[in-house]
Amino acid sequence: MPQEANIDDVQEPITNAPPEVRQIIERVWKLEKSRLDRKSKGHINDDILDIIKEAVQ
Repeated sequence: MPQEANIDDVQEPITNAPPEVRQIIERVWKLEKSRLDRKSKGHINDDILDIIKEAVQ
């Protein structure tokens, strides 16, 4: 059971985040997953910055 509590602790900032923040997290997660699937080794910072800029506008 202690392991389950740790997983909940890790998820807590995401589950309690405002919808806008959850959307950013989800988009970055999908971006990273697609890059891992393609074994892309390029820089991701510009893509993440674009996601955040779109969310802020």
